[in-house]
Amino acid sequence: MKKKVVVLGGGFAGLQFCRSLNKKIFDITLIDRQNHHQFQPLFYQVAASQIEPANISFPLRSVFRNQPQVQIRMAEVKTVDTTSRTVKTTAGDFSFDILVLATGCRTNFFGNEALARHALTLKTTADAIRIRNHILSLFERMVVAPPDEQEHLCNIVIAGAGPTGVELAGAFAEIRRDVLPRDFPGVDFSKLTVYLVEGSPDTLAAMSEASRTESRRYLEGLGVTVKTGTMVKTFDGRTVFFQDGSSIRTETLIWAAGVIANRPEGLPEANKAPGNRVRVNRLNQVEGTNQIFALGDLAYMETPKYPKGHPQVANVALSQARFLAKNLEKLEKGHRAGEFEYRDLGSMATIGKHKAVVDFPFLHVKGYPAWLIWMFLHLMLILSVKNKLLIFINWAWNYVSYDSSLRLIFTAPETKKANDSP
Repeated sequence: MKKKVVVLGGGFAGLQFCRSLNKKIFDITLIDRQNHHQFQPLFYQVAASQIEPANISFPLRSVFRNQPQVQIRMAEVKTVDTTSRTVKTTAGDFSFDILVLATGCRTNFFGNEALARHALTLKTTADAIRIRNHILSLFERMVVAPPDEQEHLCNIVIAGAGPTGVELAGAFAEIRRDVLPRDFPGVDFSKLTVYLVEGSPDTLAAMSEASRTESRRYLEGLGVTVKTGTMVKTFDGRTVFFQDGSSIRTETLIWAAGVIANRPEGLPEANKAPGNRVRVNRLNQVEGTNQIFALGDLAYMETPKYPKGHPQVANVALSQARFLAKNLEKLEKGHRAGEFEYRDLGSMATIGKHKAVVDFPFLHVKGYPAWLIWMFLHLMLILSVKNKLLIFINWAWNYVSYDSSLRLIFTAPETKKANDSP
């Protein structure tokens, strides 16, 4: 009889695990609050109107259409009962022989309620669409706004200079330079300022010194105002206040300054790790539990090479997912399981057309070659051939025309009351 495997989360780790696990030995139930997998590295391009949301979103039922051993359930997880081996969700209870936690991360506001209420985030496709609508509406309002409103509209502030923040800042700076003068002839957008704010001394602080230096140079060359060593204190929807007492008047703060793990309720408090992560051993088994495993951003695994846990990046999630799928098959067949060891393949970020940085273990690449590498590797990670082709066409068109036809504002109209006149 096949063992029942329940997987929580259809992100990089959860999806890769389900695709890698031997379906002849295990039956799988994949539970996610969304009905689709989201390709997070390209969220910023949706937010900047460079690609369509559907091009980076993949229906889970379509992914596993030809694999009846994989059941999909769209639900919110309430709690995990480790004693009865049951996951309680909004769609009912699911019993398991093996539970795999791949619930990923959410935006971390570090307890600041004002930021949580007013700032924009970029953790889902819906967030990317919300930013796109907001930014495009901002441009339209700038054209007709009275002078006393201009400053609020002309400043775009991005907090966090990791890859997401750097890529967003570069994309918005290119829109200001290449797109707005043609979309709004006769309108002066010279006052439109993109700020990139970072608490540490450098942009792309997790990358090499060369990447940090070059990314800042690329950003400033595009006209982005980079403020490092600057911490955001609060945001009231009209002004960003900083710890040093300075402020910027704006209606747009995009928060990309930190993440916190989505730790399911019901797990032993003893295995709670920094960042709300879950402590796991070298087999990815959650400490203090039986037959419960964690992957990717949620998993906190201390190794000699990574004494403070692995970085919360897609490559770690994919590697752990493939490793666990093989290990579970080995254990089921009575073989000895191996211990996980992460092989760092490098990191990268793009700042704009022809501008990118790539850190391989023994090689640093910048500029146009790095930009080509970034595009190729991201294109290969896209799930379907159709979506690869659509994204490539969009990129090719943008490259030739310095333009895209995706600057559409989609917002739901307000519902009229019954006694309102037409």
